[in-house]
Amino acid sequence: TLERDLGLALDHGGLSLHLQLQVDAQRRPQGAELLMRWRRKDGSSVPPDQFIPVAESSGLIVPLGEWVLREACLAWHALVRVGHRLPLSVNVSPMQFRQPDFVARVESILQETGVPPGQLVFEITEGLLVDRLDQTVARMHELAALGVRISVDDFGTGYSSLAYLTRMPLYELKIDKSFIRDTPHDKNGTAIVQSILAMAGHLDLRVVAEGVETAAQAEYLGQHGNASMQGWLFHRPMPLDLLVRHLGVVKQIGARRAADAQATEAKVNEAKAA
Repeated sequence: TLERDLGLALDHGGLSLHLQLQVDAQRRPQGAELLMRWRRKDGSSVPPDQFIPVAESSGLIVPLGEWVLREACLAWHALVRVGHRLPLSVNVSPMQFRQPDFVARVESILQETGVPPGQLVFEITEGLLVDRLDQTVARMHELAALGVRISVDDFGTGYSSLAYLTRMPLYELKIDKSFIRDTPHDKNGTAIVQSILAMAGHLDLRVVAEGVETAAQAEYLGQHGNASMQGWLFHRPMPLDLLVRHLGVVKQIGARRAADAQATEAKVNEAKAA
């Protein structure tokens, strides 16, 4: 039933995308991840952890993934029009990633929409790296040649060798929220987070910490590296129109603070001159 209804939702506009901002230690927007949402006609919602596995097992994940990519490009243009050039992260399933024409389809959508490839970040799970490693590495290099950036999602939860990190054109590691959940109070989870931050720093990789929900977690991350943060402490996922409005408010606040800082500096300089 889910498979049938999901196919109908894809064909008739029943799916939508929410965006969750990623911020730095000063809470400045650094990017956003697109998250799929499905609300039935009766108003009930189907959680992603229910319909994504159905999409993968049925093959619907391929057209679904292509729809998400095109919507991501449209969302990027909408954000640019209001003055926010934010890179957008898109989850790519193993089945979609391994399609023979995947790179060609990505290139076609980029040309069609005119989005700079470097403004898209493809998130792949660490599990994808376990099987067919050579093919995966080759496909990643093809995407990197287009300019698309690659991120390893849920990093630290897989069982593959860390040696693959030096073979791949990676841009980013996303620390799994299961490690962030116990940071900084649990020494084991905190040690893993600290190790990932240090390793990413040596490899010159961007880091995003998922599932940041407490001030203690944010403070720890801010003091131990340069990770971007994503979680309910800062922003919940929201529809594009709400995000545009929110960013407009953030921009106004930033402009006021900059004006206040300039005024204060001018007064200080006047006092020194006097």
